[in-house]
Amino acid sequence: MKVTIVDIARKLKVTPSTVSRALANNERVSLKTRELVKKTAREMGYQPNVIASSLRKGTSDTIGMVVPRINRHFFSHVICGVEEVLNTAGYNLTILQSSEKYESEVKAVDTLLKSRVAGVIISHSLETTNFDHLKHVSDVLPLVQFDRVNVSLPGPKIVNDNYNGAFMATEYLVECGYQKFVHLTGNDNTHIYKERKQGFIDALNEAKVAASDIEVIESALTREAGYNTIKDLLQKQHFDAVFCAGDYVALGAIEALKEAQIKIPDKVGVVGFADEPFAELMAPSMSTVDQRGEEMGRITANAMLNSIKDKSLSVTEQVPVSLKKRQSTR
Repeated sequence: MKVTIVDIARKLKVTPSTVSRALANNERVSLKTRELVKKTAREMGYQPNVIASSLRKGTSDTIGMVVPRINRHFFSHVICGVEEVLNTAGYNLTILQSSEKYESEVKAVDTLLKSRVAGVIISHSLETTNFDHLKHVSDVLPLVQFDRVNVSLPGPKIVNDNYNGAFMATEYLVECGYQKFVHLTGNDNTHIYKERKQGFIDALNEAKVAASDIEVIESALTREAGYNTIKDLLQKQHFDAVFCAGDYVALGAIEALKEAQIKIPDKVGVVGFADEPFAELMAPSMSTVDQRGEEMGRITANAMLNSIKDKSLSVTEQVPVSLKKRQSTR
């Protein structure tokens, strides 16, 4: 049986209202009684009804968060940064994942709204092109977007400096002496991939690389897509540099090159984006762009706390990135 406030009151021979006030740390109840009630509640295994409490107070101490994949190094580090700030401020964090599916994202957001969270933090899925569900959130609650954002929605947006990260990585490939370039990326529906593609193209244009020596392949983001795309390209054309919009697609690209016995970085150089843990551990180790996930998480959480105080806030903040130069480039 679930322990209730009435059970605690009966054991201590006090009124349920006294127990309720004590658990809420109300100073109308003496410190001695408050401590006794809390101790007894713990011993009896009392679990507060968070939703009922939120209904009574009209507010919640829980923030909802939706991420594409919890098991990605970048997103797990963002979560760590968010929790660090929110927990210190007295908030709990409920995390759901969309698994890169639009329908799952809509259901996750609906679940958070039904749980009466105080605000929603989200990075949308690759499938998401309709943002009505997030427009609804922004109408009723503070909404903070991070990493993958829709610029037309209100509320704070915390993003990496995707353009400069891509420009810096591509510029480095040029400096290494590579001459024919391939970019594996997502489609332009997702803002971050559009920015990374533009950084790639602008860096090559500045270096006066001929258009015939530049290839952009969209909808290639997974390890499998990277492997299959590079395996196919090796049969069709010559290239000696691959810049990938993510580390997993870069991993697949490197696997295809190694299988074809093409020397990395002598014949082909590869740069990823994210700095996943495997990037440093694989052979050859992968040059990549570090997104600084925990820093993004802390900035995102602070944006949520500020939005709870003032829901009209609608700023865009960039988190700087850095290039990790490793063995997959000369």
